[in-house]
Amino acid sequence: MYRTILLTGLAMTAFAANSLLARAALADGTSDPGSFTVIRLVSGAAALALMLIWQHDRGMLRRAPGSWLSALCLFVYALAFSLAYVRLGAATGALILFASVQGTMLLWSIARRDRPTLAEALGLAVAFGALVYLLLPGLRAPDLLGSLLMIGSGMAWGAYSLRGRGAVDPLPETAGNFIRAAMICLPLVGITMLYGHITFYGMTLAVISGVIASGLGYAIWYRVLPQLSASLAGTVQLTVPAIAALGAVLFLSEVLTLRLILASACILGGVALATLWRKPAKAA
Repeated sequence: MYRTILLTGLAMTAFAANSLLARAALADGTSDPGSFTVIRLVSGAAALALMLIWQHDRGMLRRAPGSWLSALCLFVYALAFSLAYVRLGAATGALILFASVQGTMLLWSIARRDRPTLAEALGLAVAFGALVYLLLPGLRAPDLLGSLLMIGSGMAWGAYSLRGRGAVDPLPETAGNFIRAAMICLPLVGITMLYGHITFYGMTLAVISGVIASGLGYAIWYRVLPQLSASLAGTVQLTVPAIAALGAVLFLSEVLTLRLILASACILGGVALATLWRKPAKAA
């Protein structure tokens, strides 16, 4: 039990670290979004490939499952994520990303079944209303373009997660998807070589994001996921924006505004309400 709690905490911390690392690299021009995305995906693919070889064999790597559509979702998520963090703070970005991911998955789940329960409808309404409040024009509203990019990133990650829910062996599929996503990056490599810029520090942050926060983080998460119920797995992810917000204050000197705190409470509460009181899906 304690091992499960520890591994779950490590996975959530790794997910939050992605926001902190991206913001640290992209906020002051240490790296351009394209270079950060390429290095993150390629290093993540390399780390997952090594894990796959260690746990299985080289033959498993050659026939790694996954799909090009899932890899495209992964690429869109990573690129939009990087572009958004040029304009958004780490705490705000993590909150919008999380809300978009969970909202995408909840709406898809509702669309596949009968009408939503009262708790689901109320939870989604509260979360959506709070997100609109966060994005409304005002002195403390986050950048609109950055917010839209992060919403797109969350929708892509939600689609990727939905496609991978039935994976029999998640690690090989994740490795296969990362390897394909790294291949999709090839045109972006040419663009970044011509127009991009990245310092050694920015490259280091991108590698840490790819190898540890992405590759190792996903491997830990998929290892512990079978030990969690579906509702608990969704609920523990509520901690990611909170961890990112704490890290942003401690390491990036970001200031938490009252607007962000209120929106966070309502968004996370609404998603928790919709997640915890879901009715079981009907059999197909």
